[in-house]
Amino acid sequence: MESAPASRAQSDRSRRQAAEQLLLARWGEAKISPSRERIEALIDVLGQPQKAYRSIHITGTNGKTSTARMIEELLRGFGLRTGRYTSPHLSDMTERIVLDGAPVSDGVFADAVAEISPFLDLVDARSEEDGGIRLTFFEAITGLAFAIFADSPVDVAVVEVGMGGTWDATNVLASPVAVVTPIALDHTAYLGDSVAEIATEKAGIITEGASAILAAQPNEAAAQLLKRAVEVQASVAREGLEFGVLDRRIAVGGQMLTLQGLGGEYPEVFLPLHGGFQAQNAACALAAVEAFFGAGSQSGPIDLDIVRAAFAAVTAPGRLEAVRSAPTVLVDASHNPAGMIATVEALGEGFDFRQLIGVVAMLSDKDAQGSLDILEPVLDQVVISQNSSPRALPVDDLAAIAVSVFGADRVTVEPRLDDAIETAIALAEEGADGLVVGAGVLITGSVVTAGEARTLLKGGRS
Repeated sequence: MESAPASRAQSDRSRRQAAEQLLLARWGEAKISPSRERIEALIDVLGQPQKAYRSIHITGTNGKTSTARMIEELLRGFGLRTGRYTSPHLSDMTERIVLDGAPVSDGVFADAVAEISPFLDLVDARSEEDGGIRLTFFEAITGLAFAIFADSPVDVAVVEVGMGGTWDATNVLASPVAVVTPIALDHTAYLGDSVAEIATEKAGIITEGASAILAAQPNEAAAQLLKRAVEVQASVAREGLEFGVLDRRIAVGGQMLTLQGLGGEYPEVFLPLHGGFQAQNAACALAAVEAFFGAGSQSGPIDLDIVRAAFAAVTAPGRLEAVRSAPTVLVDASHNPAGMIATVEALGEGFDFRQLIGVVAMLSDKDAQGSLDILEPVLDQVVISQNSSPRALPVDDLAAIAVSVFGADRVTVEPRLDDAIETAIALAEEGADGLVVGAGVLITGSVVTAGEARTLLKGGRS
């Protein structure tokens, strides 16, 4: 006979799945209607939940989620109750809404959807009466996250934009700290065809009097971000000037850093993640938390022991994450050339593969040619596949690009991702000459690909 707790858990899981379907019935994240009118109407009828707590807002092209996770760990280390909102999710929708480091429970998620549903219907009706559309999925789940954070309640929310900045649904916040990770070309259909245009859009999260924490940027991006900061009288801290990475050494399981913060130096900080880009994310995260606490050159550094403990506890699921050994299988969510460059650099630094097989499945709106060009020198062979997203690049189209980059003899095609992973593992084992140690598989190309591979190989929430 099933126990009461097990029965309740099953009921909550069923209710959460039903709640997810209600949200997924709306416009998906691939279908954008650039406007803040609907989300502003929603938070208004919800009673402005985002004003119940302070927040740190994060935009950029790559590194947003990892930076958000680092900021959250630091804030929790200082005893604050945190909420974290990121997107997209790897395996489970509840991963997007995190309370004190753990995805919101099935029951809380389902209850919150039930509570806000009448308000979603109200805003939908008003919008359609005015000739508009219903709230999109991303707008609805953003309102849901803000409401959950207010009800919890949290002391501070760490919030990642969905796309861009100015018209993103998360930009109903007026965060005292805005973080901009490195900007590159991505989502050009919506954000613009140049880095300068994209930076102008992302700069919209820098609000009146805020502290802007800027990662090292291309000159054209930096110019637009600084222009925005001047317009809204925001203070600015720039990587390489006010903060940054002073020293970085490879260590077992990650890297040892000396960080320059706004308040001073932080030596011997262990980060259990690979790659210079993660060190850069760590520097941005530290500066953001210092700014949040009002720390600076006059007040000195924040508590070094807390900083060390927080960074040592950081995880980044789906970011060069090892999900299997012998052979080593890495799952990585890189999905554009800038991300692939960072991944390749981290691979060379943190791993010593004698044989590396790639599994690549991408979305149709991404630069597949550019990403494969970057992967080609480090992969012995590549298995081309397709993920389950409606936006997936058809496997035959991606395979044609791969053949032009790798040559036909280095390309295998497996339309199903599970088959592609099995094939890649077999190829790694065959090419290892009986020594599986030193053989590896890299699964990459999309957050969707990383999430599906992670579920197949590891299961569970991230």
